[in-house]
Amino acid sequence: MPMSPRDYTWLFTPGSTFSYESGTTGVIHVADGGELDLPTGRVVASDPFVYLGSGDIEPFTATVEPGRYRVEAAVATLTRPGEPPSDVPHLRVAAARLVIRDEPAVTWELALLPGQDPAELKDDEFFGYGVDAGTGCFYDASAEEAFPETQEEEEGPLWDAFESSDWSPGPFLVRSTDGGHTLAAFTSGWGDGCYPTWTGRSASGEVTCFLTDFFVAPDPASDQA
Repeated sequence: MPMSPRDYTWLFTPGSTFSYESGTTGVIHVADGGELDLPTGRVVASDPFVYLGSGDIEPFTATVEPGRYRVEAAVATLTRPGEPPSDVPHLRVAAARLVIRDEPAVTWELALLPGQDPAELKDDEFFGYGVDAGTGCFYDASAEEAFPETQEEEEGPLWDAFESSDWSPGPFLVRSTDGGHTLAAFTSGWGDGCYPTWTGRSASGEVTCFLTDFFVAPDPASDQA
């Protein structure tokens, strides 16, 4: 069986707590990332500093009605045992989601790209996107070519958003130089790796959200990390 989804309602509940075997504890707060424009309703998730504009990442097969949708991140504040209070808290993005409907997700399925078949996955395997620059994002497929300076010149609004914040976790709603497209970006948990995006669905089968899990917070139903 492929990897199973976790309790994402818990993960996006402000004040949820968790701990690691090391004794480090975490408290969740939910950070608002503004509203992302989805003019085609075709959603892409990737590491924008590596893949945005490359043409190598396709949109998910699940589509939604065109519109503007809220982005938010479950951000963990981590505290090590005996660590004195700090003016600069240790923050990690545990997960990020693009909210399509404000109603509970009763089922979860892996967000798939064309040609991906969950039946081909072995135990605890998943489809996900690779991160090589410590960041993730959501954007509409129409914005694929809207941020050319990101790779070509290593500058532009996406770089500005992170650099002006001293690379804080985000999420950041970034608008293209021509003003016609937006992108929602955030740091990716502990950094580089491969992370799954899940599609939540309502009781009637409608998409409620796309949610990328960065494996920061252990599931409360499982053993401690």
